[in-house]
Order: sequence, then C-alpha cells, then structure tokens
Amino acid sequence: MTAFKGERPHRQQVDPLGSLRAPDDPPWDVYLTGTVFLDIIFTGLDSAPVRGTESWARGMGSSPGGVANMATALARLGLKTSLAAAFGDDHYGEYCWDALEQGEGIDLSASRTVLGWHSPVTVSMAYEGERTMVSHGHAAPPEQSEPEYPPHARAAVASLTPGVRAPWIVRAASEGTRIFADVGWDETGAWDLSALPDLAHCEAFLPNAAEAMRYTGADCPRAAARALTDHVPVAVVTLGAEGAYAVDGRTGETAEVPAIAVQALDPTGAGDVFVAGFVTGTLADWPLADRLAFAGLTAALSVQEFGGSLSAPGWSELAAWWHRVRSLEDQDPAALRRYAFLADLLPNDHVSPWPLRRAVPTIGFRRSA
Repeated sequence: MTAFKGERPHRQQVDPLGSLRAPDDPPWDVYLTGTVFLDIIFTGLDSAPVRGTESWARGMGSSPGGVANMATALARLGLKTSLAAAFGDDHYGEYCWDALEQGEGIDLSASRTVLGWHSPVTVSMAYEGERTMVSHGHAAPPEQSEPEYPPHARAAVASLTPGVRAPWIVRAASEGTRIFADVGWDETGAWDLSALPDLAHCEAFLPNAAEAMRYTGADCPRAAARALTDHVPVAVVTLGAEGAYAVDGRTGETAEVPAIAVQALDPTGAGDVFVAGFVTGTLADWPLADRLAFAGLTAALSVQEFGGSLSAPGWSELAAWWHRVRSLEDQDPAALRRYAFLADLLPNDHVSPWPLRRAVPTIGFRRSA
C-alpha cells in the first residue's frame, strides 16, 4: 500500500489502556512539549569522519527528531499523544508536522508554526553502534514557548533542566496529570537536586546511572535509586548494558531487569523509547517489574534500526519479536517467563517476519508503507 500526504498508513494497533478507559477520561493519554528537530541520518559509515577527508555513507534518511522521538514512541505504543512544539515555516517544518500528524496520528493542536523561524536541524552519523551528531538552530521566540495551560492528559513527560522551572508542570500536576521526568547532563557541575524544583510534582524520575549517582552522591546506581525516592515516588535508573533498576518509594517494591542482548546499529532515541515504554506500562497499571521489562524491550528493539523516531517500535514489531524468541530451541525458559505478560497483549495473527525493516522517508518523496 502506498501512503500519500494526508493519508495515515494502516498499522495493526493495540490499545494497552483499553480495559481502563471510561467516558470521563482526559482527552489525551500523554502530553509533552519541547523542540522538534529535522534529523538527517547517515548510515553505513565504516568509521567516524576524518578531518580533511570526504566520507561516503551507504544510506541516508530523514525524520522528525528531538521531542518527536518521544512523541512517536508513545503514539506507536497506542497512547493518545498530544505535542506542543514550535515548527518552522520552511519545508523542513512542514515535513515534520505532516510526518507527526498524518504519519503517526499525534495531536498537534497545541503546536504552532512560527513565521520567519527556521527549523532546527541535526545531522547524525551512525557507525560501529555509536553516533556523532552536529546540530544547528535558534530558540523559538519566547511567546512561542509551551502553552500556559497544557491540555488535560493522564500523564505528561518532562525533561528537567537544572535551575529552570517549567510552570506548565505545576499546572498539569494540579489537574491530576501524572508527570514522568528525565534530565540531561548538568553542565553547571553542581548536581544539586534542589535545582530541580519541578521534581516535587513528578511521579517518576528516570535518570541514567551516572546522573543518579552524581545527584545523590551514592556509590552505586541501586543505592542512588533508593535515595531518589526521598524526592520522588518512583525512581528508575538505567544501567546501560546491565539493564535497569527501579524503586517504588511508596510501597518499598524494587525491580531489576537485565538488558536484552541485541546488535545495536544506532542508539539515537533509545532513552526516549525506554521512557515511553515505562509510561505505557504505568498507565496500564502493570507490576513494576513488567513495566521495567517492557521499557527495556522497546528500547532494545529501537537500537536495531537507524534513526530516532524512525526506530521506535510498535505492536507489530513487539509481536514479531515475541513470535521469534519463542521459536528458538535454546531459549532460556526463565527469560521467556519474564516476558510472558506480553502474550495477553500482542496480536496472534498477521505477524510480520523478523527482523522488520522500515522504509526510510526522504524529504520530497512519498512514503511506502
């Protein structure tokens, strides 16, 4: 089937919140805001570019990036997703808007096109499972920042910045929205949790191990996660190749899930996909260990594809993976039991072959689906 502009491609969809939905629910499952980049991805590089030389890539693609990685990951997991972002009035901005709204079904009613503002751009070069990125852009005009009153949603995802308050977080939390937060590297070097005042309004905080240890002064990531529950109900610390560890400070429950061994092609957006998986499991009211396992699985599937939003898995990819691992004769029974909760969620028919490969969209061309 060919999908033309303005026509959403058909996807086999699962609603993870289907049994929980009620007539008086908020209109959106998840709200988020941030900067949308145009990502241009070069793939098939044998090594990093060398100064003074020209490198040829065997592949190239383009897609919305930045906060669009998270929005796409949420939407592909079946959550009704609303995004507030500024879009340039150039061809790049038009392409990103169309790809998110028409291609992924993301609500952009809280977004806006800014006249005379060009889209931020990131060029990503993927090689040897790593990436090198070069970005260019200017901040959108202050009056084009996130809406003062965000749309009502079950949950919201926020990226905290040390020393900066985001008023929308307080307003959303006061309306009953459950806030999930991550954080970037603290360029100030202070690593002071008091510099993250919005953390007090969050339900869950999802830093990586290095960030968690620096913020808490703990000598191991698991101790750091436990310390963080003095500031936020649920702390989730990603451990890289070791997986992830989580603590629910309200109940004392802990969970640790090892990482899934995969051949990583490009880690772009994997952190966003992990958060999206954890949000999905939390809103679906799954046990903590299942939420953690699902988040790790979605992230592992994403790194096997190139690009950020392009690589976010949907339910058909999850079904294909589950079908594949159960067919392996030497599969560890304990590992299968860890993901047995998927059996009641995933479609049983029309499972596509594994691995799946997506068509990579390029600006100016229509996309096949």
